[in-house]
Amino acid sequence: MSDHDTYQRLIHLLDSTATVYKLIDHEPEGTTETVSALRGHPVSEAAKCLILIVKIDRRVTRYVLAVVPGDRRVDLNAIRTLFAARYVGFCDAATAERLAHAVPGTVLPFSFDPELELVADPDVVAQPCLYFNAARLDRSLAISGTDYARLAEPRVERIASPVAN
Repeated sequence: MSDHDTYQRLIHLLDSTATVYKLIDHEPEGTTETVSALRGHPVSEAAKCLILIVKIDRRVTRYVLAVVPGDRRVDLNAIRTLFAARYVGFCDAATAERLAHAVPGTVLPFSFDPELELVADPDVVAQPCLYFNAARLDRSLAISGTDYARLAEPRVERIASPVAN
């Protein structure tokens, strides 16, 4: 599945469920802080999407798409506790791209892969308006946190911690 296919799948999901959303075209950008400025909203309203490798034990490895507010970081210890894992870290780029069906900087807060478990922080689903790159560096999407939770069906857990200054 290409980035274009992932984008089309997202738009089809939104249209087929009569979900209200807004598309925002902008300069190609994948960094949360920069793209939030281009879109004209606070960074806290962005969905930062990170793909993690979670090693439960020597034999069992899981992959998690962690979605946190754009002005926060993912709390790896919270993920480790959540999955009773012995190790949690950031996934390598090739695996992340394969699981997300998107290049880094364009990962959706939706999982279209059965291998990729979706966990979102409660502050993400509570957003009146949530912004994220739409599987493209030059187009973003805005949707309510409520609609996001209804469509994506994430496991909602406290996984964000403040960004250290």
